[in-house]
Amino acid sequence: MISSNETRQQATKSTVDWEHVRADFPILKRTVHGKPLIYLDSTATSQKPQPVLDIMNDYYLTCNANIHRGVYEISETATRRYEEARSKIGRFINARSSREIIYTRNTTESINLVAYSWARANLHEGDVILLSKMEHHSNIVPWQILARERGIALRFLDVSPHGTLVLDNLSEMLEGVRLVSLTQMSNVLGTINPVEEIITEAHAVGVLVLLDAAQSVPHLPVDVQALDVDFLAFSGHKMCGPTGIGILYAKRVLLDAMPPFLGGGDMISSVTLDGFTTNELPWKFEAGTPAIAEAIGLGAAVDYLNGIGMENVHAREQELTAYVLDKVRAIKGVTVHGPDASEKGGVISFEVEGAHPHDVATILDSEGICVRAGHHCCQPLMHHLDVPALARASFYVYTRISDIDALVEGIAKVQKVFA
Repeated sequence: MISSNETRQQATKSTVDWEHVRADFPILKRTVHGKPLIYLDSTATSQKPQPVLDIMNDYYLTCNANIHRGVYEISETATRRYEEARSKIGRFINARSSREIIYTRNTTESINLVAYSWARANLHEGDVILLSKMEHHSNIVPWQILARERGIALRFLDVSPHGTLVLDNLSEMLEGVRLVSLTQMSNVLGTINPVEEIITEAHAVGVLVLLDAAQSVPHLPVDVQALDVDFLAFSGHKMCGPTGIGILYAKRVLLDAMPPFLGGGDMISSVTLDGFTTNELPWKFEAGTPAIAEAIGLGAAVDYLNGIGMENVHAREQELTAYVLDKVRAIKGVTVHGPDASEKGGVISFEVEGAHPHDVATILDSEGICVRAGHHCCQPLMHHLDVPALARASFYVYTRISDIDALVEGIAKVQKVFA
């Protein structure tokens, strides 16, 4: 059997036919408003390749049954596929064991699991959590709830005018901190943060680190052992998989000590009228009937991305980002926020002078171009940038150079409307 690392190495040595990859995504064959669909909102959710759609459909057609309980054939088949997917996901991020992989609904639930289980068991009044001003609401609000409940303080790393984290004072910012919780890649600026440096410095003073990897795992090679990260959260739907399935990775020693997040079926070993004992990992944190087809679909998405090679995915997105930055930054009256292509993933957020981002998105939609407009669940960052909202275009394995050319032409149409 070929390991996922060997698959990546083989894919990296080959030249990827990106048009062949694009052909795997059936939705991209449709039209919108009579125009070919140009999907530039992969940061919000990615499109799904045919192999992922096929394997989920096959589950429903051939072995739709609940898992872990039935001793009949189709239930055992469903259980095997569900747990095989967990193992694939663990190898994808180089976890030590599949028991360190907890299925959740999404990144948001994964972060909340840490906040409600580990944090409430370990943090007390006067403790500090270190975040940043570029965090998604999912990595702010759970900690604000905890802070109000427990008297815990929140501290925020600043964001430079260049769109990168200010780390000159990191050692000072870590004083009194028990947990650092940061995005590995910003969903607005595209900034890829130097998390290796942050984790090393945090661990040197006994501080645990959680990474919001919703944007990084789909787009970069991520190795949890090399990072030595304590917790890592990501979503299936941003990496060619289905909605409704997410992952929390955590070091086993932490998971063993954490109390369960939800109570119910499958997370217990035994129940009496007087109490209960919890199941083994990872099922200790997976109460109730899970998203079985979705987990199997995420396993297929991992296979698909391994076939391309995550190094190739990242290199392609940097190529696309460098191209779009050159084009869009050259347009008079357009402001792009965030660092250069070498420091970011496949995301650009921009303003068109005189046009609200919602109007920008509406006009682009009339050309068949899908971009996101708004605060992108990052209102504190919008306040920091002194903007009410931004338009955002984001790219993935199916994006063409011609899609970016169409975006540039669409921006010109916006400027003509608002001239």
